[in-house]
Amino acid sequence: MSQITPEIIAKHGITPDEYERIREILGREPNFTELGVFSVMWSEHCSYKNSKLELKKFPTTGPRVLVKAGEENAGVIDIGDGWAVAFKMESHNHPSAVEPFQGAATGVGGIIRDIFTMGARPVFSMNSLRFGDIRGDSPEARTNRRLFAGVVAGISHYGNCIGIPTIGGEVYFDDSYAGNPLVNVFCLGILRHDQIARGGAVGIGNPVFYVGAETGRDGLAGAAFASRELTEESKEDRPAVQVGDPFREKLLLEACLELLASGCVAGIQDMGAAGLTCSTCETASRGGTGVEIDLNLVPKRESGMTPYEILLSESQERMLVIVTKGEEDKVRAIFEKWDLPYAEVGVVNDDGMMRVREGDSVAVEIPARQLADDAPLYSREAAEKRAPAPLDLAAIPEADCVEALPAILAHPSIASKRWVWRQYDHMVRLGATVLPGSDAAVFVVREANKILAASTDCNAIYCRQDPREGAKIAVAEAARNIACTGAIPLALTDNLNFGNPHKPENFLQIREAVEGLAEACREFGTPVTGGNVSLYNESPAGAIDPTPTVGMVGIVEDAKHITTQFFKDAGDAIILVGEPGDELGASHYLLAVHGLKAGPPPRLDYKKELAVHDAVRSLIRSGLVKSAHDCAEGGLAVALAESCVSGPKILGATAEIPSASPRADVPLFNESQSRIVLSAAPETSDAVLAHLASRGVPASRIGTVTASPSLEIATAGRSFAWAAAEISEIWGAAIGNLMA
Repeated sequence: MSQITPEIIAKHGITPDEYERIREILGREPNFTELGVFSVMWSEHCSYKNSKLELKKFPTTGPRVLVKAGEENAGVIDIGDGWAVAFKMESHNHPSAVEPFQGAATGVGGIIRDIFTMGARPVFSMNSLRFGDIRGDSPEARTNRRLFAGVVAGISHYGNCIGIPTIGGEVYFDDSYAGNPLVNVFCLGILRHDQIARGGAVGIGNPVFYVGAETGRDGLAGAAFASRELTEESKEDRPAVQVGDPFREKLLLEACLELLASGCVAGIQDMGAAGLTCSTCETASRGGTGVEIDLNLVPKRESGMTPYEILLSESQERMLVIVTKGEEDKVRAIFEKWDLPYAEVGVVNDDGMMRVREGDSVAVEIPARQLADDAPLYSREAAEKRAPAPLDLAAIPEADCVEALPAILAHPSIASKRWVWRQYDHMVRLGATVLPGSDAAVFVVREANKILAASTDCNAIYCRQDPREGAKIAVAEAARNIACTGAIPLALTDNLNFGNPHKPENFLQIREAVEGLAEACREFGTPVTGGNVSLYNESPAGAIDPTPTVGMVGIVEDAKHITTQFFKDAGDAIILVGEPGDELGASHYLLAVHGLKAGPPPRLDYKKELAVHDAVRSLIRSGLVKSAHDCAEGGLAVALAESCVSGPKILGATAEIPSASPRADVPLFNESQSRIVLSAAPETSDAVLAHLASRGVPASRIGTVTASPSLEIATAGRSFAWAAAEISEIWGAAIGNLMA
């Protein structure tokens, strides 16, 4: 047995106090392999030891919740008629910084396994991506473009090969992500209530099967790697990046769903973060049992692997299955039908231990529940909360608005993401009825005869300036995007991306954002079904802007209600639901035109926001609305421009925006909340306005859709005009031109 020194303990990310706790649990010194097992299971990535106390603030129950957050691999939500959806969001940030293609690809593979482990058939994916600035020819910009291209290629490769459409998402670019991109992936699956699978090792004497790809040294200790800051030294840790095989995963998916349908399965668990270690101890802990496995029986693709390497490997496309005793032959037949490596590697017992043998010798013997569930929990020191400095507009010159709108539309965060989604097969399964690029994705699940809407959202500039308000707005914008499609929000998942929690200013951001998300979820009636926490997102240049991303799912009750964001016909009335607004703080105008992240973000009024959503949904159901577009980043001018050019044909518009400000940039580019741009047939516009007034929702007709090739806006006593074709080219081709 190798001597465990303080240096070895520290290298495993274990503090002296934690090591003493390990000794107390074991009643002895751990061996080297056991230290590695505790290292990954007690890492932030697996245990959430720095965030779990905050996560308890989330609402996780509701009349539609069938499986709560934290109970299993993903939450499950009832969608009616005996059908349900399982969905979740996960991150693969650090691996993608080191090896962007494989990091992103295996992130997609991992989230898909989380979904079919629940017994659900995955039907679509989305993502939320963040990179450093890709403009210019500096070494940093070239690196950011390389990371961006690699991540998109990895997502495209895995999703396209496995045949699951990627139907939506978001991409932002900001200096704070240089050196530490964010790759947050989302997947949703469909299942009947009676198909929900559990991840507990139940049934004493039941055999334990390993199925899927052979274990190798790739992904070694990846969970621990994801739980520390990125430095030049840690970026060399390439063994911590897994290698994915989507064709093998497709076989595994079909085999597992067939296996679950056969009634042979007592429990099933994905080997994700922490690999065989996690799947073994977590199934035992959930089942209130013990699991014993023999590493000599585990399929391996490399010779000479030690117990430490086998247990901590994060090789992809692997599952642990607890089989009902007596059904072994049926299980073997299914695995052989799908041409998958498999082995009976162990048994469920009643002693509560995770016991790992290597033949006759015992490599690991740890109480499963204490390993899986009793990691130390910390409430770190939080800095004092300070309100963001007020925005001093007098110190910011008013830009030439004719030049400012194209500059904002050309910013990669605002520009069309066509270059990205054209690489994804978003039409496989023929369910995507709203193509990527609208406010929210809409997907018809034909087997359930249900229509789902989904959106991912987070404005990290808002969260940087005020994490609580920014998090509230992330939920509100997701719900607003869902409402613009005609859907009712059901629930959400999240991916909380922050820096090192040991730094008080970062922990304050975490606490404020979680409390903002929790408050907003209660207001919108959207319980949190689960998600992911990704901390230590820091490079030598500093921490990322706080990015609490949300993925929200809604349901459209009738196909006639499906609504898109772009204008449909010349002559249609343009109606602004909500007030013109005047909050320019933390706006993309300030960033794209003035290079500033300044001022407080806009304030969110729940009563106003909910009234806008309900009224717009009601109008959509009445058939009075032709298009609906959320007014968000870039303000009303950007929303109008996108409505003109994001559809199959380019249209123009004339509009007049009321303003109390003498500056034109305020009404054009402010990002005040609770605003939606509608278009309606001219003969129904009065009915639309009357309906909104009856609900106490402020609204006004601000313009008309035109066939002329220009966007013309009058405000603050001045008029501005832009060629629609030029706007379309700037907005539509900006990212493609940068990546050419």
